[in-house]
Amino acid sequence: MKITLKRPSRRTLRALGAALSTAACAAAALTGLAITAPPAQAASLVQVTSFGYNPSGLQMWEYVPAGASAHPPILLALHQCTQSGPAFYSGSEFASLADQYGFIVIYPSAVRSGSCWDVSSPGALTHNGNSDPAGLMSMVTYVEQHNGGDSSRVYVTGASSGAMMTNVMLGDYPDVFKAGAAYMGVPFGCFAGTTVAEWNSACAEGQTSMTPQAWGNLVRNADPGYTGPRPRMQLWHGTADTTLNYNNFGEEIKQWTNVLGVSQTPTSTDTPVSGWTRTRYADSSGTVQVEAYSIAGAGHVLPETGMAAYAIHFFGLDGSVTPTSPSASASASVSASASASASASPTTSTGGGSCTVTDSISAWNTGMTENLTITNTGSAINGWALAFTLGSGQAITNGWNATYSPATGHVTATNLSYNATLAAGASTSIGFQAAQTGNTAAPTGFTLNGHTCTVG
Repeated sequence: MKITLKRPSRRTLRALGAALSTAACAAAALTGLAITAPPAQAASLVQVTSFGYNPSGLQMWEYVPAGASAHPPILLALHQCTQSGPAFYSGSEFASLADQYGFIVIYPSAVRSGSCWDVSSPGALTHNGNSDPAGLMSMVTYVEQHNGGDSSRVYVTGASSGAMMTNVMLGDYPDVFKAGAAYMGVPFGCFAGTTVAEWNSACAEGQTSMTPQAWGNLVRNADPGYTGPRPRMQLWHGTADTTLNYNNFGEEIKQWTNVLGVSQTPTSTDTPVSGWTRTRYADSSGTVQVEAYSIAGAGHVLPETGMAAYAIHFFGLDGSVTPTSPSASASASVSASASASASASPTTSTGGGSCTVTDSISAWNTGMTENLTITNTGSAINGWALAFTLGSGQAITNGWNATYSPATGHVTATNLSYNATLAAGASTSIGFQAAQTGNTAAPTGFTLNGHTCTVG
């Protein structure tokens, strides 16, 4: 008689590991022994050469801080194309944050030509597939089993190709990850193709647009049998990104708000740092399910200094609780929350008398972005409001460097606290993303503090 052995699923292995851990703790309680994690590695990057199923030959490094807790959380940190795990370790702040808060960081390397992650092949876009995500999942399981990692606190982050893979890991393994943070990526499935690590120009250039439901279905179809809670998502993108177009930011927001069952309309908007516009999308209890950072004028260079800490805070790895919206019942308009101090109401408008506005539009199937530069050609201004009329069928979904109200028709963009003053001859840049139904015309009828502007 021939007996065929079937490799157990990762879900089964994780459940078995949890059961063994529980049994060990119970035995310790009966015998009076204390269970401790394996001794922490020295605070340096250590390569692990054998960590389990690894169909695409990935390499693994782990960083275990000297102060790691007995049952530490795990962060999977994914590099961009042409980089490596050790390079991402050296070039990002996650290891220093691990030293501070005691979580373990996994730094994998993709070893194929170009060092991009496979976010395109059918084997990558499915639960328990046969490409990079399967190897990455083996790394997580290794840390749980060999370093006492907490399987209930597993997170993933990455930049560029690593951000794309962050989207993929949350779709492929919703039962594993609690949350993710993607710096300048694209939605799950946007690069889908037939080969490994396939480039998708239409997606990269921001030409791929789908309904929230269609984007959400791509995620749900990656693991169709899964019915449990979904991981929360934090998104980052620069408005001047020419490698992975900023339009992908709006598509990611559409996808993950749909997956997590929250409105596409932010429950709050603020400016935590000059040039950053943060929108939050909370559920009915006020828990922020999706958090999105639009970085004015930034290209394909994230994450920069200080940004990693925002991801760690979103995950709760700094000891914080799950972020909540400042007011779950706040106005769901595009204008910023009045309670956000960084977006405080402008000072009383004074000065001004003439202005010039230049605009730049990038449009795709059902969306568009508009970047505006306002130049004060009159006397100094202390507090400003730029009014204009949107084209028919256009509706602002998010914006940066100003508050926008209402979302359609005759809109007023009002300064934030950090850009209220415009000296004579000075300029400031603002912008927004909008849905559109076929009309991609620029706004018209610009006025600054009531004075008509010349369109440059």
